Amino acid sequence: MRLLGLLLLVLGILGVATGGFSYKKHKGDASVGPVKLEVTEKERVDVPRWFGAAAIVVGGALLVRRKR
Repeated sequence: MRLLGLLLLVLGILGVATGGFSYKKHKGDASVGPVKLEVTEKERVDVPRWFGAAAIVVGGALLVRRKR
């Protein structure tokens, strides 16, 4: 549980600090003789601030929770 708590805490801090993340999506490529073309599209995923804050709270609670 401590590992999960630490992971949630770190991801929550990153989510609040950056507001989301982006990635590139490969759409296709073409080749005409010596010319090669590659099409990529940049996508962005927004992480709501409340979600990041909730992850920080839950991660912190898991870290300080005592084992029974």
